[in-house]
Amino acid sequence: MTSGQLFNMVTIGYFAAMVLFIAYLATRSDMVAKLATLLSLVGFVAQTCAIGLRWYETYQIPGGAGYAPLSNLYESVVFFSWTILLIYLLIDWKYKQRSVGAFVLPFAFLAMTWAQLRLDSTISPLVPALQSNWLTYHVITCFLGYAAFAVACGVSIMYLIKVGKESPDSDAPAGGIVGLFPSAKILDDLNYKAIMIGFPLLSLGIITGAAWANYAWGTYWSWDPKETWSLIVWFIYAAFLHARITRGWAGRKAAILSIVGFAATIFCYLGVNLLLAGLHSYGS
Repeated sequence: MTSGQLFNMVTIGYFAAMVLFIAYLATRSDMVAKLATLLSLVGFVAQTCAIGLRWYETYQIPGGAGYAPLSNLYESVVFFSWTILLIYLLIDWKYKQRSVGAFVLPFAFLAMTWAQLRLDSTISPLVPALQSNWLTYHVITCFLGYAAFAVACGVSIMYLIKVGKESPDSDAPAGGIVGLFPSAKILDDLNYKAIMIGFPLLSLGIITGAAWANYAWGTYWSWDPKETWSLIVWFIYAAFLHARITRGWAGRKAAILSIVGFAATIFCYLGVNLLLAGLHSYGS
C-alpha cells in the first residue's frame, strides 16, 4: 500500500467521522458520539502512519536523500489536517465536548479532500532552499499554531450560534441541536485556550522561519508577502490576547476576532502562496 492510498482511506474516515458528529447533534446518541470520536482517532493514527510511509517513500525516489514530507503544498495541507486532529483530540480528551467535533472535523476533511483531488502528490527532490532542518522546525510549529486557530474558529462559530439562542451568561441548556453545545462560557473559554496554545506556536514558527531565511537567503526578514501576512496574523492574535488579559475582552467580540484571525491565517497559508509572488512561491 502506498501513502496516497492510505491518505485516501483517511479522507473517507474523516468524512464518516464528520457525518457521525453531525448525526450526534441530530440524534443526541452518546453511542454515535463515541463512534465518531473513535473513528477520528483511528483516522488520526492511520494518517500518522501514512505520513511516516510518505517519509519512507522520499528515500525511494532517484537521488532521494529522504526528508520530512512537509516540502510542498500537498504535503503541507495533509500535515495541516493531521495537526487539526491532534489539537482537537487533545481538547476532546480533556473536555469531552463531543459536539465540537461537528465544527472542527470539517476543516480536516476539506483539507484532505482538496489535497487528494486537486493537488499534485508527486514526490520530488528538495530544491536547495528547502534542504535544511529548519524546514521541519518551521513547518511543524507554524501548522500546530494554525491548527489551534482552526479549533478556535470552530468553537467561535458554535459560540455565535449559541448566544443567538440563549444569554451568554446563562448555563441553562437551550433546546434543539444547540442544546448539545457546551455553555457559552465554556465555548468562550475554549476559544481563549486554543488561541493561548496557537499564539506561542505561531511565534516560534515566525522565529524559526526568520532563522531559516537567514540560513537560506542571508537575511532574517525581507518583507516577503508570506512574512508580511504572518506578521499580520501575529498582530491579530496578539491583539486578541492583549484585550482578553488587560480588559477582560470576551464573548461575541472575541469570537468574531477569532474567526477573522483564522480567515487571515488561511490567506497567509494559501492565498499568499497561490495569488502572490514571492520567495515562498516554491510552496505552491
